Amino acid sequence: MKTVILAASLIGLFCTSCNNSPDNIRDAILNHKNSFYYINFRSYPSNDESLPVGVFDSGTGGLSVLADIVQHDGLAAESYIYMGDLANMPYGSYSLENNTDLLIEHVMKDVQFLLGNKYYRSGNATTPETDKKPVKAIVIACNTATAYALDTVKRFLREAGSDIGVIGVIDAGARGAFGNFTPGENGSVAVMATDGTVKSGAYPQAIMLVNREDGQEEKIAVFQQAGIGIAEAIDGSPDAIDMKATAPRADYKGPSENGSGDMKIDQELLERYDFDLSNGAILFEGDAENPRNIQINSVENYIAFHVVSLMEKIRKTEGALPLGSVVLACTHYPFFTEIFRNEFSRLRDYRENGEYIYRSLIAEDLILVNPAVEVADQLYEHLASRNLLYEGTGEGSEFYISVPSLTNKQVKLRDDGSFTYDYKYGRKAGEIQEYVKVVPFSRTSIPEDVLNRLSVQIPGVWALITEFNSASPKAGYLSPSEKITVE
Repeated sequence: MKTVILAASLIGLFCTSCNNSPDNIRDAILNHKNSFYYINFRSYPSNDESLPVGVFDSGTGGLSVLADIVQHDGLAAESYIYMGDLANMPYGSYSLENNTDLLIEHVMKDVQFLLGNKYYRSGNATTPETDKKPVKAIVIACNTATAYALDTVKRFLREAGSDIGVIGVIDAGARGAFGNFTPGENGSVAVMATDGTVKSGAYPQAIMLVNREDGQEEKIAVFQQAGIGIAEAIDGSPDAIDMKATAPRADYKGPSENGSGDMKIDQELLERYDFDLSNGAILFEGDAENPRNIQINSVENYIAFHVVSLMEKIRKTEGALPLGSVVLACTHYPFFTEIFRNEFSRLRDYRENGEYIYRSLIAEDLILVNPAVEVADQLYEHLASRNLLYEGTGEGSEFYISVPSLTNKQVKLRDDGSFTYDYKYGRKAGEIQEYVKVVPFSRTSIPEDVLNRLSVQIPGVWALITEFNSASPKAGYLSPSEKITVE
């Protein structure tokens, strides 16, 4: 009898230990009441049309999706909570380091933030604020997160007993890819995405599924280009860009002459890249006539490099059909749609020794696809089908960004306060801790040049951001009285 009691006691102790140590982020959210990430789904509000819609991305790129959502006639009255996981971005690079389990954990934490009520005032705050609203639907405004974690998120919400709808961007992009094709027409589609999205194979699969829907399967070739460095440069990541640099950098992680695949700068293609060499946009050794150790140091040059690399893949493919559409399959890319468009136009007209190199491979009426327009339609249809459309004023949106947690002694930071590359991509999934703190948008958490760009490129969303920061007790960092100077 004593043996049985002792065994039962040991089992009890073991279970208590299990309760104190969640196995993974899903377990922490659902089962561990003392965890920072725990959410009580039994008390979660249901069928409340006044709640905001949650939108998240790995950085500020998802704001391009939000811009199209707020412009939708049927969604103008809604409010939104946006979260950009800037500290852990870019999500597309986790596949480069074979750590997609950690990527999925980041996505689950993003979802938890939108569902929960906690945020911090700053990266060194010790106590979270708890007055953030929950959300009634979630938009994953990130192609890589959609590719790797959409099914995981949906399965998690079903397990939690939640009826919250989740919308990703890949299906929307796949449908948009056929906007330049008539029934029965053959051709090529390009997908310009992050390395993670490319490696997932999600877009080719989705495009082929859409192709078969009408029962008339056209011959569609899908070419993918991993735009390594573009999203990072857009959000000012030091892995990709340093506008203060005047010479090649030791911590540069972008394409190079010694790279391979989508990371190789081919010296024989320098004229085709047509890099802008002014103002430090390219870092190199030697002179402009014979540059060595080339490093890309501007968004525009990253785009030029990857568009040429894409067209070289198509050019070297026997029997390749003309490119009819290009899916901008990273939410950062639509901010620079005109730069992409100009590069394809330049290459269509590009000649060497009097011969056009790419003209036959680029349709004259080539379209660039922004999946966000279709996402907005899907969100509207979802809310309408569940009677969750709100007849409000469109006020009360909130904007947050992640920053490294300065109270977590395990984090490893660069001199500029961001995670080191090895720490960012070397952490292990399942070690449940607060690597980051989610804080309101501010000048201290987002580079000034990024804020300048947002104020110009998405004025409607920028107005919501400044309204949040000037009117809400949560923030006050970007009030109208502190207007940003736009160059």
